[in-house]
Amino acid sequence: MIKDNVLRVKDQVAAVCKRIGRDPHEVTVVAVTKYAEAPLMKEAVDAGLTVVGENRVQEVERKFPQLDAMNVKVSKHLIGHLQTNKVKLALQYCDLIQSVDSFKLAQEIEKQAAKINRNMDIFVQVSTSGEEQKFGVEHVEAIALVEEIAKLPHVFIKGLMTMAPLTEDKEIVRKCFRDLRIIRDELKNKFSNSDKIQMKYLSMGMSSDYEIALEEGSNMLRIGSAIFK
Repeated sequence: MIKDNVLRVKDQVAAVCKRIGRDPHEVTVVAVTKYAEAPLMKEAVDAGLTVVGENRVQEVERKFPQLDAMNVKVSKHLIGHLQTNKVKLALQYCDLIQSVDSFKLAQEIEKQAAKINRNMDIFVQVSTSGEEQKFGVEHVEAIALVEEIAKLPHVFIKGLMTMAPLTEDKEIVRKCFRDLRIIRDELKNKFSNSDKIQMKYLSMGMSSDYEIALEEGSNMLRIGSAIFK
């Protein structure tokens, strides 16, 4: 079942990309494992996915070692909100943190990464929806935050992440994604010569809205229910 779901998502991504003139091979699908245990995660990887994403550090600590024990080779992302007191655990198990939304959090990542002499890849999470309950730095503060984080020697910014609101109004969703792409473009132009800021990825789009996200330039989709339903 998981394999069929993965193939269905890949086919749908390919169809959208064909329609809008994009290469589907440039799009990464992150299997969001919020409701999936390690054996199902392994099925998704066996079906061809290369990245898994977990929302909570407690689940990261529990599930990701199980994947390692099964010799599952996959990139592991934390995609949910990260508290500073959980950074040490996140760095122990994750390859990338998608949800960095403050300089305070970035400083703690730097502190813990320096202790174990590793570099940590991150995305900066931007709130483009205007919803108070959504985490993420505000649009107007995003460029300044990226500039500050880039000064931290062990933290490398690989892209941006956002979440659209749960709404039937597709134009509201589209604007959230378009706004992130505009911020990404500004950052690429401003820091084109930086080796700390690459802006390689736009992580936006989930099971309910990834078609719009693809149309607006996303190259990393966070898909949960469409795979693990």
